[in-house]
Amino acid sequence: MNHSSPLNEVPDPGQSNRYVKVFVQRDYSDGTMIKFQTRFPPELEDKIERQAFEYTINQMNAYFQEAEEASCSTYCEGCLACLTAYLMYICVQTHFEKCLRKIAKFVIEQNERVYQPRGLLLTNPVDRGLRVIEISILVPRT
Repeated sequence: MNHSSPLNEVPDPGQSNRYVKVFVQRDYSDGTMIKFQTRFPPELEDKIERQAFEYTINQMNAYFQEAEEASCSTYCEGCLACLTAYLMYICVQTHFEKCLRKIAKFVIEQNERVYQPRGLLLTNPVDRGLRVIEISILVPRT
């Protein structure tokens, strides 16, 4: 029985210097909220369609916007956390953590459906400190 998944075929981080990496930078034009530039990197020409790339970035930006929205629910969550000396977070995930989970699932889905079949690997921006979105081109350098 084979238990491998497409993510098991990800290159070893120790060998990462053999692969070309493209970075999508944060967009600070609207302040410090988490948002990434939608400018198409020239390194990805002929590797992925512009629309697929823009969909990925726009969807991730929408998830991050949802994570940072203040609502009655997040306000009550903060008040309850204060009242319980933040012990409630032992049992309950924050709204932000739930959105980060959505983003992680989205990245995995996009890798399986869009990026890996094209020889690319999208890295969750959380793994890069929310500074950049890293896209690795999995064809080794020559």
